[in-house]
Amino acid sequence: MTELRLSAFRTHRNTVFPLGPLTLFRGPSGSGKSSALQAYEALARLAGGDTLEEALASVAGGAPACVPHRARPDAQGRRGFRIGCTVDGPAGPVLLDIAVQAEPELRMVGERLTGGGRTLLSTALRDPGLRRVEAAWHTAGAVPVTRAPLPDDRLGTALLPLRVAGKTAGQRLVLDAAEQVVVALRSVFVCDPRPELMRAPVAARDGLLRGACDNVAAVLARTRHECATRHEALVAAVGAGCRGPVEELAPQVLEGGLVRAVLGRAAGAATPLERLGDGELRYLALCLVLMTGPGVLDMDPVAEVLPARQALTVLADGLDRCLDPVQARELLTVARQMCERGHVRLVGTVRGGAGEPEGDVWGEARGTGEPGVSVVDLGRERKVERV
Repeated sequence: MTELRLSAFRTHRNTVFPLGPLTLFRGPSGSGKSSALQAYEALARLAGGDTLEEALASVAGGAPACVPHRARPDAQGRRGFRIGCTVDGPAGPVLLDIAVQAEPELRMVGERLTGGGRTLLSTALRDPGLRRVEAAWHTAGAVPVTRAPLPDDRLGTALLPLRVAGKTAGQRLVLDAAEQVVVALRSVFVCDPRPELMRAPVAARDGLLRGACDNVAAVLARTRHECATRHEALVAAVGAGCRGPVEELAPQVLEGGLVRAVLGRAAGAATPLERLGDGELRYLALCLVLMTGPGVLDMDPVAEVLPARQALTVLADGLDRCLDPVQARELLTVARQMCERGHVRLVGTVRGGAGEPEGDVWGEARGTGEPGVSVVDLGRERKVERV
């Protein structure tokens, strides 16, 4: 996904955000950083098959909260929002745009999939009394366009593989474009480590890391044995961001099939994970997420794509929350290294804004002078800088 469009969403109007391998949204509270990630997550969940209600469940206030501020209802009392994205791949740049009615009833009232200058799919709500939209997709056969009804609470693009036969060149073009968009959007892991949940022992078999990272101890026990090289790199990264030397991240088996993680030290007793500060726990969990892959994360893998070729996108709201400047700088280094390899992308939000001190992740990124980070500054004058 190379572009996020918020035509009308919460505080954003007619806004286009380019996305690179590592993109940070930076700005003061209320500038719309979290809103951008919420729109991205909503598109990802829709592509995964969620209904509109399910896709917007993570937004505080639900669908009505997504409507732009001060948006007035029309004569029928309807209000809504519009979001979209661009996905690059073998089919070229493919654009997906959706229009959602949030009030009085939640429903998809319009969707458009375009590629190569051609409209590949379009939907429209023709009869408000019916729980469906009228869809038309490119065929380029004996009939240039195929028309059929689709549900008004799901993403039509994600349903196309079930409706399009792929017999004509036009149908194959539609399927290729739809698959490109769905695969890119489904390959998303939303991550927000919760230190207060990470300190308790967990079941040893709980080996898929959840977004809150509350089962990080069990996952560390698993990854320690699966890839020694990656585990060694993780230990080095954790040592750079945690207080005191770290020589190992090891599991400690407890009664009842539980496990906790400990940090091995050069001298003296090991430090249990629960003794670490909030910043250290968030830093450790984010390093683990960036240095692993879809097979270790609690997400729906894209079965059509070989594991070695799957590109994971991590969404991290408050990427630098609880982190001190040293941890922020080290985490940025890890993120840049992982993103440069091409198997992980990161879209996150960080503190800071115009006129604020250079103590946040953006300040550290600009200070290094190294390439690889795209920063979207949501201050008074929105701008994108690449450093």
